[in-house]
Amino acid sequence: MTDFILVQTTVPGRDDGEKIAKTLVEERLAACVTISAQSLSIYRWEGTLHRDPEHILIIKTRRALFEILENRLKEIHPYTVPEIIAWPISLGSSAYLDWIKKETETPAP
Repeated sequence: MTDFILVQTTVPGRDDGEKIAKTLVEERLAACVTISAQSLSIYRWEGTLHRDPEHILIIKTRRALFEILENRLKEIHPYTVPEIIAWPISLGSSAYLDWIKKETETPAP
């Protein structure tokens, strides 16, 4: 099992994404957060079909930080129920994975 994961969430605007990314990197919960260009999400929420522009955030971190990261995302995310899903990084450049480890070794309290 790998020690590294990618966590995905979506946000309604780029500014929201930048605030979340900055917070997670500053607090050392993520080594890097990539913010996608605007995309389109179609989903059902509270019985109503929605069609909304969103940005996808891809968060690079360690598996050991997932619970802390999830709780922090819930605190700072603009959505009531944010998408927070993770998948393992099964293979990767050892130099890049070492960098993720170094950047997330001491999360801020």
